[in-house]
Amino acid sequence: MTVSDPYSKGMLKVHPYAKKKDVVGELVAILDGRLEQRGLQLIKPISRALAVNEIHEIIITDEEEAGPGKIVNRIAYLAFFEVKGPGVVVTGDPVYLKGKHLGYIAGFDETHMPNHINMVIYSKERLTGIQQGAEIGQQLLIKSPDR
Repeated sequence: MTVSDPYSKGMLKVHPYAKKKDVVGELVAILDGRLEQRGLQLIKPISRALAVNEIHEIIITDEEEAGPGKIVNRIAYLAFFEVKGPGVVVTGDPVYLKGKHLGYIAGFDETHMPNHINMVIYSKERLTGIQQGAEIGQQLLIKSPDR
């Protein structure tokens, strides 16, 4: 039996997520670093399921073309967060830290799997966790946008 990914084959022109719950997390490590040539390879699938108690990394890019299947170089490290309210995260979902809009999910990098996923957020401001004023225990919210 051959298994194929409908996203990489271009079978889905619009994502199929009609309704989904918000994902809630809590910051467990704050990061402070920037790179100009990181070379993150975003995977082609547009979504990832996040389970309760998993820990994942949030990375910011200001590269407007960042998206599934693309390489991202200009990054700022924001934080690691623990999933408190699980769900499905999809590219384009808006992300908030302590109620402030950070940007939108651009894609996912699996360099460090199975340890954690790098979740890449597109933002006009490429700020680190320290520059954002992030603190341990702050809430990270990944919203389900209205369709």
